[in-house]
Amino acid sequence: MAILTDMTPAQATALWSGLMILLMVVLSVRVVLARRGNRVVLGDGGNAQVTLSSRVFGNAAEYIPVGIAALVALTLLGLPAYAIHAVGGTLLLGRLLHAVGLSDRKPTAGRVGGMMLTYLALFVAAGMLVIHAFVGSPHG
Repeated sequence: MAILTDMTPAQATALWSGLMILLMVVLSVRVVLARRGNRVVLGDGGNAQVTLSSRVFGNAAEYIPVGIAALVALTLLGLPAYAIHAVGGTLLLGRLLHAVGLSDRKPTAGRVGGMMLTYLALFVAAGMLVIHAFVGSPHG
């Protein structure tokens, strides 16, 4: 994929951040539609479908912003685009799998795998940030 390998770190951050924001918008629309379909004005109204769609969105809202912030910080530190792609792609995949696999009945492979990928992306990003706080940028 020459398109990905030719990106600057800022472009890679823009790509993954934009895709994750789009995911949040889609998940938010699902909450609105579930509320409308079940005639719920505020909260979940005790409706299981609304509760589940709200939690799927809420879970994404808990992890995606910190992931985007990490991507921005990594970019500002001068890390290469491949590092941004690795963190951003892993985080997006994790959030997608989790959103699709989240069920109120039982833990699913998508839910568990999605959280593992999310934690992996955030752990790697945190490690790179802490290391580069002491080592400095890779360019000097």
